[in-house]
Amino acid sequence: MATLTDLLAEHTTLSAPAGEHLQRLVAEWQLLADLSFADYLLAVAGTSGSIVYVAQVRPNTASTVFPRDEVGHRIDQPASEQGANPLMSSALVSGLIEREPIATRFGHLLIERLAVPVTFDGEVIAVLGRAGDASDSRPASPLESAYRDAAEALCRMVVEGTFPLDEANTLGLSTPRAGDGFIRVEAGGGVTYASPNALSAVHRMGWTTDLGGSQVAEVLAALLTDPFESADAGAMVMAAAGTVSDASLPPSDMALRMELDARRATVLVRAVPLRSAGQSRGAILLIRDVTEVRRRDLALISKDATIREIHHRVKNNLQSVSALLRLQARRSGNEETAAALNEAVRRVSSIALVHEMLSGSVEEEVDLDAVVDRLGSSLVDVWLPDGGTRVTVRRDSRLGVLAADLAMPLVMVLTEVIQNSIEHGFTAGQEGAEIVIAAERDVRDLQVTVTDNGRGLPEGFDIAASNRLGLQIVNTLVSNDLNGTIALVDAPSGIGTLVRLDIPLR
Repeated sequence: MATLTDLLAEHTTLSAPAGEHLQRLVAEWQLLADLSFADYLLAVAGTSGSIVYVAQVRPNTASTVFPRDEVGHRIDQPASEQGANPLMSSALVSGLIEREPIATRFGHLLIERLAVPVTFDGEVIAVLGRAGDASDSRPASPLESAYRDAAEALCRMVVEGTFPLDEANTLGLSTPRAGDGFIRVEAGGGVTYASPNALSAVHRMGWTTDLGGSQVAEVLAALLTDPFESADAGAMVMAAAGTVSDASLPPSDMALRMELDARRATVLVRAVPLRSAGQSRGAILLIRDVTEVRRRDLALISKDATIREIHHRVKNNLQSVSALLRLQARRSGNEETAAALNEAVRRVSSIALVHEMLSGSVEEEVDLDAVVDRLGSSLVDVWLPDGGTRVTVRRDSRLGVLAADLAMPLVMVLTEVIQNSIEHGFTAGQEGAEIVIAAERDVRDLQVTVTDNGRGLPEGFDIAASNRLGLQIVNTLVSNDLNGTIALVDAPSGIGTLVRLDIPLR
């Protein structure tokens, strides 16, 4: 499906700032739909003279009246199709909210419709079509009345171009829904209505009485444990509510969303200023109890820290083992024993390197490129026994990020393959000795190649029949731990050896 940006580019010539205003409106209009108990369609005047629906939202507080997706639907002028809202074109021209005098019946539903022009920089750039079920004839409850009153105030702000605000949200806090908790605040900060969910959230924070008639800033000051946070929350509420004579909106760099910690609970609060016709209409406070969510977040953070600490300690222990083996190798009087111990040191160090990467990562994933680069720089210092030959190890392409359970055996395999090439693949005194690591990766498989420019494979070589411990380890890890395959062949250039690893990622 085309995005709002795609549809605006296809059907309109709106400026970038106007398009951004519509993006902000669509990001915030779920609140408008919930408060109105109605569906909204965002329509623009197309370049061909038609009206095009470019976005749609359904309420969480009522049943939808648009069961099908209307985005991308075009209505030619004048509207001739059943279900097309004739108020749209009127609102686009007049710049005023247009209402149907009586509800219209569509099928089994009685629909009440409204068209709200969207103004930006003094010009009407789009129109909101609202459609709600008018079949219910019972008297409105206090909650419904408070919701609808707030929705009307927001619609007037849309017409005046002041909703939604370009507000600061540097902490990336989410937006509570109207159903989470709704508090209507009059100009000056007094509470005129609080929904049952809002009362429950405030009571959990420690407030013991009703909120009606209370000053929100004083309530928060009594509940919050941090005096600085209490002052900030009070300033946020008062800036949003304002006074009757103060119709100015809060500055764009002021945060209107806060996470507040009380003695017993943590709540997320968002303030929505209401201004219209040069006067302050107070504000809406949306409040959500996030105590359990934050408790789980803290538990996850603690668990992640514990896992990283375990990886760090494992790395330290493996480094201690490496140091002990290296010390034993130096004290050994037998060259074969010393060589075997040094190989053990190398294998343990490669495992320690992976644990070191995991100790600094939040996820149980390993950046293979960083590991291979460090692995190559440590193995490049190995000289051939007869001296004179220096080997360069380099990575030619990205291997990417891999889960720890695959990264660990893969790093061990690469360690053995690279070390085997260094020790057995080159002739004494060879100039330009080089090992190149490359990779090709898609969503299903990872193919890694290790190519050297050495003497090549001995005639009749078979990895499955080899009695070298390193190659036996490689064969076992590839087949058992990685569920992959390995092949050792002559390099395509005819000089050296190519090792190809094929590893399934799914």
